[in-house]
Amino acid sequence: MKCLKCILEFNNTWILSRRDDDILPVERISTEIKKAFDVPKIKKSISDCEFVLSVDEKTSEDSLNEEITRTIFLLYGDEINKTDFHVSIVPIDNEVETQTKDSDKNEPSDENESERMSDPKAHDKKQKEVSEVKKKAAFDEIDNLIGAEEFKALANECVIIAPYLKDSRAEDTFLERKYLISVNEGYGLSCYLKLFGSLTKELGLYNLHPSSPVDEIILPTPDSSKDFNELFAPALSSISSKLKKQIICIDISEWMSKITDKSFRAFLKRIDQDGKNKIVFFRVPFLEPDVLMRIKKDLSDYLFIKSFSIAPFDMEQLKLCAKKFFREKDFDISDEAMKLFERNIIEEKSDGRFYGIKTVRKVVSEMLFQKLSFNAKHEVSDRQITEHQISAISTTSISSQSSGLKKLDEMVGMKDVKKKMLEIIAQIETALHNEKIQAPCIHMRFVGNPGTGKTTVARIIGQILREKGILRNGSFFEYGGRDFCGRYVGETAPKTAAMCRDAYGSVLFIDEAYSLYREDASGRDYGREAIDTLISEMENHRNDLLVIMAGYPQEMEHLMTANPGLKSRMPYVLEFPNFDREELSDIFLKMTHQAFSIDNEMESFVRDYFRALPDEIIESKEFSNARFVRNLYERTWGKAALRMQMSGISDNKLKLDDFKSAIAEKEFSFNAVTKAKHIAFN
Repeated sequence: MKCLKCILEFNNTWILSRRDDDILPVERISTEIKKAFDVPKIKKSISDCEFVLSVDEKTSEDSLNEEITRTIFLLYGDEINKTDFHVSIVPIDNEVETQTKDSDKNEPSDENESERMSDPKAHDKKQKEVSEVKKKAAFDEIDNLIGAEEFKALANECVIIAPYLKDSRAEDTFLERKYLISVNEGYGLSCYLKLFGSLTKELGLYNLHPSSPVDEIILPTPDSSKDFNELFAPALSSISSKLKKQIICIDISEWMSKITDKSFRAFLKRIDQDGKNKIVFFRVPFLEPDVLMRIKKDLSDYLFIKSFSIAPFDMEQLKLCAKKFFREKDFDISDEAMKLFERNIIEEKSDGRFYGIKTVRKVVSEMLFQKLSFNAKHEVSDRQITEHQISAISTTSISSQSSGLKKLDEMVGMKDVKKKMLEIIAQIETALHNEKIQAPCIHMRFVGNPGTGKTTVARIIGQILREKGILRNGSFFEYGGRDFCGRYVGETAPKTAAMCRDAYGSVLFIDEAYSLYREDASGRDYGREAIDTLISEMENHRNDLLVIMAGYPQEMEHLMTANPGLKSRMPYVLEFPNFDREELSDIFLKMTHQAFSIDNEMESFVRDYFRALPDEIIESKEFSNARFVRNLYERTWGKAALRMQMSGISDNKLKLDDFKSAIAEKEFSFNAVTKAKHIAFN
């Protein structure tokens, strides 16, 4: 038998499109190869793009390459092209694989047979040490982490190699290796560092200082006006300290494109010289694999580097984290309450600032506080969290009984928008029920000024398509155009792909989408990269993702020139005109009647106010339409609330004086002459 290492390299765009697969490509392919060659087991390496297998001596590298290529096309068919992957076969000599389930179970393998024959007692002793470590707290906690597969692989590697390091008295070799971790803020960096420290202590490789085991340092932005010591002083101080055994984690995000600079090279040299008694991690955001490999290569000029990534969690993983936090407090949560958690996480993500596990823990704390407040109010002590007990944590109300079509019909104005929307829905629905018709691409463009109902209609569309079985979830993810752009090279594509992955089965609404495209001759803008990734996601998930881009008409047309494939993938264009004066009045009065009562005099005054709005206001590009109306409504009932509080009388009624006080304020009062008999403008 001989050992061959199979290395599969995939195109970044293609491999990103498979991130939602239940079984990732290499695992699927290696399983099929195992069947084809009738090998007893596949030994996967630490890398997610490699596997090793023992084959008959007659099996050539070319024949194995051909079989893997055939298997890839058999598994993925039209979903992959020849240019999307490359297969390499590398012979290896009796390599001891460290990351297989067989090793976990201490099963014998062909590769270490010679070692057992030469010194069976030594081998058994090492295997016993490995088994004992895997029973200890740190390894068990790492093994039970949610996600973090590459970190688990690193821990497993350390456990297996530790007995050999100690037996050879080569513990210092362990400290020679430095680590490059690619992980976003809020996804457990501090936890991983502490667990790694605990594991090394359990392995007998390194005893951390008990009072300050981990020191996390962020390198400042490169600045040519500062000298070497100013830029790197905090990190150098920690590295040079001889008194403490620590894990030092240095955030080099701001230096990712400057690693070859003279000053940073000098910094790496100091780490190599002075950091021999420290475990050193370099941290960068979650990046594309090829960008991470470039950074690793640059760091490796001076240091022995091991790199690994912690991928951002999807919604299912975030829910698992939440359930784990609830269990830690001895609480159970109902399925309906879990849906409320999911909706709250969607709200947290919608502003483009989401901090992973940190945000999950914050939401869980809010839910627990609401639950305990409910228990205190009702004098109960149960530990089951239900939806109605914690509904106050969500800024969006629990879904009403109204159907999506009814909500669309109840909207003020937008007759043409409703008609076009119903035509689109009918076309999509017909295609789904007729196998002879190719399903249309459902992505859309909403064009119009602010406050013309684009966001509201997009939310309703998600509900309608869910009710008709076109979308699985119908949830609503809202972002601004620039939210998709990373700060660093290689950050944008995985960030955009993760945001799309969250929205599978739902609506991804991009407001001010035109801000994605900035013509920058320097090439420093990452909007184009975000657009390219969006197009790939829109195509690969055309039946399970609705992307709606919204913005001003002229700017949206310019956006379509950013990529030749963008316009063709967004065939539906809905134009949202400004509301006229009567429609603005109707919107204000509709809002009012939902919570308050008014008399006829106030209703007449409201209509006269809107009829008197000057043309230059109504026709202005900056006029915010229904948003302006909502602001005026909120200002009016704010005046009413103050009046009722001061009088001590709560009549749940808006009065004319409340409205007059509101329109007297600067943003609602206009210098204009009007014939309206009830209104006198300033």
